[in-house]
Amino acid sequence: MTEERGAADGNGDDETAGEEPLPGIPDTSGRLLERDGTPRADGVRIDRPATESGVIPADEVGPVDESGPVPPGPDAGAAAGEVGPAGDGTAVADGGTTPANVDADGNLTGLSFTEPASGASQDLDETAPDERVQVPEGVDLETPSYEIREKMNDIETPDEKTWFMELDEAVIDDGRCIQCGTCVSSCPSDSIGVGDDGLPELVKMCTGCSLCWDFCPRGGLRYERQWKLTGGEDNVKGAGDPITEFSARVTDEWQEHAQDGGLVTSVLIHLLEAGEIDGALIATESDDEPWKAESFLATSRQELVDNAGSIYNQTMALGNLDLDRWAEKLPDKPPEEISLALVGTPCEIEGIRALQEFDWEYGSQEAGVRAVDYTIALMCTKNFNYERLMGEQLEEKRGIAPEEIGKMDVLDGKMIVYDRDYELILEEDIANFHGAALKGCDECADFTGYCADLTVGSVGSSDEYSSVIVRTEQGLDAWKLTEPDLDYHDLEDRGAVGGLQSWDKKKAFESLERPFDPDAPRFIDYTDHAENYGTTLNPHDDAH
Repeated sequence: MTEERGAADGNGDDETAGEEPLPGIPDTSGRLLERDGTPRADGVRIDRPATESGVIPADEVGPVDESGPVPPGPDAGAAAGEVGPAGDGTAVADGGTTPANVDADGNLTGLSFTEPASGASQDLDETAPDERVQVPEGVDLETPSYEIREKMNDIETPDEKTWFMELDEAVIDDGRCIQCGTCVSSCPSDSIGVGDDGLPELVKMCTGCSLCWDFCPRGGLRYERQWKLTGGEDNVKGAGDPITEFSARVTDEWQEHAQDGGLVTSVLIHLLEAGEIDGALIATESDDEPWKAESFLATSRQELVDNAGSIYNQTMALGNLDLDRWAEKLPDKPPEEISLALVGTPCEIEGIRALQEFDWEYGSQEAGVRAVDYTIALMCTKNFNYERLMGEQLEEKRGIAPEEIGKMDVLDGKMIVYDRDYELILEEDIANFHGAALKGCDECADFTGYCADLTVGSVGSSDEYSSVIVRTEQGLDAWKLTEPDLDYHDLEDRGAVGGLQSWDKKKAFESLERPFDPDAPRFIDYTDHAENYGTTLNPHDDAH
């Protein structure tokens, strides 16, 4: 065993052992001994061969702590044999450098330790947080200091950049959000999501691309300009200049519980069964909260029939156009071949039309935006906040619990509510529910959905009939598919539609703080908006 250790240490065999001084062996008192056991003379230095550079055999690290285990001697047996990788007791170099606390003779030198601070942190009030602690001597860390970042933060934001926080300040925090979801679908970095309150919120870093501002119908999108771009010069007066108009109703049995004449559901069924669309993004009732609307992709006739009717709160529809979300319901084909219909309020249709006319990417929503081939607008004077309408106005003030309601309607200026047996339980002036309406609806002048392919509503037609306005060739194709199965005639009262559209515009003109100008640029600069609405510029500098 001793011969093998000598060879492994580079000390040669018995024939060469006397040619060079050999490393000493410590005794239990810490004194170095020669290999024959005699004490080594003081001051004798050992020159190690190059092969041993940086290596201190395991049995020569001494001195030994007498209170601990005694270092193994030559006869240590299997315990010493476990030192080397081969189990033969040899000490093998691991490729590391010479230990900093051992001199060339293998003697331990003094150690110094920096006591870590306890219960204390760097005082940032007096010094910038760029002072590095315990940096090894001679090491230069080239990381930019806090001072550099501080200087970067002082750079003025370019005028053309508008951030989500500015949309938040001007629209969402100001109570003007109409919950259309256009900002969500327009974000190329997928940074905007939907909060528990149904409003848009930032879910990761904003890049300042400005698109959420540009396409918001209550922010940077001059929606009346969009009407003109979609429908031409005649699309900004009265009820516009549609291709044709009808009063129509479905005669199928399922129509009984649909809204008015059941036209929207019938059109979607015909488009689906003709293979024109793969699905329709509509509203459905939440499983958890009665009469709370949620987005739903219907891909069958039965799903469309089951969800016939109107729910009077928004679904953030355009924020739910991510095709991955609906992948299990859609056919297995490339996204560019998917075709959808979208049913929504006029503001939602304004948003999707504006998005579709631009070529930039829309992050996770782009494929869904491009997939929408048919748009159906629901005539709308206002929409409601779910909690304020169902909770405060109906349940608390009038004692009507949401789970008792079977159908709701807003007709002839009245809020009409039926129970589960479709018996009338409330008919009251809609003005009494104004406090539950979305504030941003007051600024809307688009009662009839100027940008849609088809507009459907109750105004202008008798009971159980729907008014249908065909605005585009795409809408005409959808009408022609549906028309053979309908009971229809010319629109009964076009004046009623035009009159309510004019009233809606008048209300909007009174509420808008900016000029109403269909000939102005489509996008409104944030600085112009701030000037008209008194909104804070650079809200991040104002503790937003």
